[in-house]
Amino acid sequence: MKILFMGTPDFALASLRALCEAGEDVIGVVTQPDQPKGRGYALTPPPVKVYAQERGLPVFQPATLRDDAFYDLLLSLAPDLIVVAAYGKLLPQRVLDFPPFGCVNVHGSLLPAYRGAAPIQRAIMDGQTVTGITTMRMNAGLDTGDILLTGEVPIRENDNFEAVHDRMAACGAAVLLRTIAGLREGSIIPQRQDDSCATYAPKIEKSDCVLDFSDSARRLHNQIRGLSPFPLAFTRTPNGRLLKVLASEVAEEGDAKTAPPSAAAMGKAACAQPGDSGLPLPGTVLSLEDGKVTVACGKGKLALLAVLPEGKGRMPASAWINGRKIRVGDCLGQC
Repeated sequence: MKILFMGTPDFALASLRALCEAGEDVIGVVTQPDQPKGRGYALTPPPVKVYAQERGLPVFQPATLRDDAFYDLLLSLAPDLIVVAAYGKLLPQRVLDFPPFGCVNVHGSLLPAYRGAAPIQRAIMDGQTVTGITTMRMNAGLDTGDILLTGEVPIRENDNFEAVHDRMAACGAAVLLRTIAGLREGSIIPQRQDDSCATYAPKIEKSDCVLDFSDSARRLHNQIRGLSPFPLAFTRTPNGRLLKVLASEVAEEGDAKTAPPSAAAMGKAACAQPGDSGLPLPGTVLSLEDGKVTVACGKGKLALLAVLPEGKGRMPASAWINGRKIRVGDCLGQC
């Protein structure tokens, strides 16, 4: 079976590596164009391209899949199967229809849950304890194709996106190999998705990264770990400077033990004064003990374990505390 692989980031790299190491006939790799990165904005190849070149595989980086040039490439390569993993572009219908065995996508969720661009992040942010991989036969819809095989991946309480991503990439590679074997044998019976159960995972926007301490400590913790190590959830320090949060833990689940934000308190540099109820306002720093910055939330308390202050490097919360950049009674965000 001649396989054309389409993918771009590290998540896709795991599947490409598995195909090559299993001895599958990968006839070419299609990936996104090199992108400028770093302070010098040097053009940087995607991980899939780097690996493919190391293996001596033909690499193609078309600006579009919709012109005749790409279709002519398909005609010259004549793949039996196209495998897609986090490629980054939708495939036009004539590409979907081209290979005899169709186009198989390695998707980072248990479909029909979390269709879309950010399934791993959204599952963590939603507090899910299990996610997984689905291989599906692609159609023109957004992750709506028939399910081929699946594999489950646990999400532990303090896992961040990086930890879950790496397990998902490995699971995706394993499920892909089983899928190709099943297609070759004719043993897989595709299953239609139940659209009534579908949920969506849109790409991460800046608004998704703002920490609102009137929310519960548990939800804030899920938000932080779902966005770490990139792009990172953030808040503001009393002087208005940006503070990104790398890691946290729930210090106390608790009931609602903070006062709601008041108009009088909005915009204050510090929240040492309690609200009208006598309770600390959400966002108030309650403790700096044990190298943790413990903050009052709408429900419970959240401990910040590692941060990225504006203009600084990543550091444990203890280093930020020792630098005297935070004190008990300070307000994070808008109290």
